[in-house]
Amino acid sequence: MSQGHSPALGAAPPTTLPAQRPAPTRMRLNPKYLPLVATIALFLAMATAGSVLYTGFFSAQVFLNLLIDNAFLIIVAVGMTFVILSGGIDLSVGSVVALTTMVLASLVEHHHWSPLTAIPLVLLMGTVFGAFMGFLIERFRLQPFIVTLAGMFLARGLCYLISIDSISMADEAYSEMAQWRLELWEGASLSLGALIAIAVLLLAIFVAHCTPFGRNVYAVGGNEHSAVLMGLPVRATVIGVYTLSGLCSALAGVVFTFYMLSGYGLHATGMELDAIAAVVIGGTLLTGGVGYVAGTLFGVLMLGIIQTLISFDGTLSSWWTRIVVGVLLFVFCLLQRLLTHRSGKPS
Repeated sequence: MSQGHSPALGAAPPTTLPAQRPAPTRMRLNPKYLPLVATIALFLAMATAGSVLYTGFFSAQVFLNLLIDNAFLIIVAVGMTFVILSGGIDLSVGSVVALTTMVLASLVEHHHWSPLTAIPLVLLMGTVFGAFMGFLIERFRLQPFIVTLAGMFLARGLCYLISIDSISMADEAYSEMAQWRLELWEGASLSLGALIAIAVLLLAIFVAHCTPFGRNVYAVGGNEHSAVLMGLPVRATVIGVYTLSGLCSALAGVVFTFYMLSGYGLHATGMELDAIAAVVIGGTLLTGGVGYVAGTLFGVLMLGIIQTLISFDGTLSSWWTRIVVGVLLFVFCLLQRLLTHRSGKPS
């Protein structure tokens, strides 16, 4: 009997297994994008509902007015986004806006300064104010809530040292800037303030995602201790985000004077809360480290479209805006809590 290659007694004949194909991968949405996607979807749903329910709602100028009427809030919210991304908070932004309007109105109207000279001065003022708060927070390890709360009281009080009354701005050159419009096409235009807000937003997106400073902000907000161990400039980053917030607040104050043509100590009361709400609704985690500047834009537009829907309805009180925003904040805070719990990040 041949013993060449016969199989051993009792052994199973060799079998050839078919090649296994890898299981198809499913495209899954990263959970950190969920709040941003929810905000955009809700905004589109509201825009669609308004277009169906109200005649004249679906027009280019109605949507451009969302940018025009909320240009100053977009700028403030951009600065607030960087602060919250770093794990901080800034309660002084509304007061800095009011102080900027008062100083600018006083210089232009009472002291007859050229707007081209007064505007850079108030921008520098806001930048220094923010840098000072950032220095106190970083150098003495103080809570941002307390430091910026003190800044809020200080800036609001300084307004009334200038004047307790509103200061109207009748300067011809300033009025021309405020009334200037960029005609896009027939029946559609943008104001100077809206163009400034768009430019700030695009620049902020670039800084947040394409520069070392932006990456440092995310790292500090994600875990400050790890950022220190990695050798990142944590101190400069913390001071930098509050400096940027102060600059954005002062610039928003300039845009606010384009919108109101006046300076007043009661301007922008509560704007800090609107900015925080827009940032949270836009998908930025209050614990820091996760969020997108583009989401903040949709957060602001969400607030604007709620007001627009109520004004088109004509039967609802304007206070319904606050009610709806409050409900949205509850929902998005719960969503953030769920995402934080699932990712294992301490809240």
